[in-house]
Amino acid sequence: MPAPTPDDPRLETTVLERKQLKGRTHVTFVLPEDNPEGPVSVVGDFNHWNPAAHPLEPRGDGTRTAQVALPAHSTHSFRYLAAGDYWFNDEQADSDDGTNSHIHT
Repeated sequence: MPAPTPDDPRLETTVLERKQLKGRTHVTFVLPEDNPEGPVSVVGDFNHWNPAAHPLEPRGDGTRTAQVALPAHSTHSFRYLAAGDYWFNDEQADSDDGTNSHIHT
């Protein structure tokens, strides 16, 4: 199966879950378990764009997730990196700059 394009409806099921804690926000990045196929990591300024830092792991509800603790009241750039060097943004992000998605905590 070819990698989805940015306007592919398979990518419309991204979700960002947030939990506020003292001075931190736990962000859970959620994607469908099989779309896109193969391994996917969330990479961003919070992990020095390192694909090995936050791979999305399957959970029992048919999704896969990665969780990151970020400082409260900050903005971070991120993208997803899938198999085949396929980069894509999160449609549910708070904003984007045309290249990266942004999350505000």
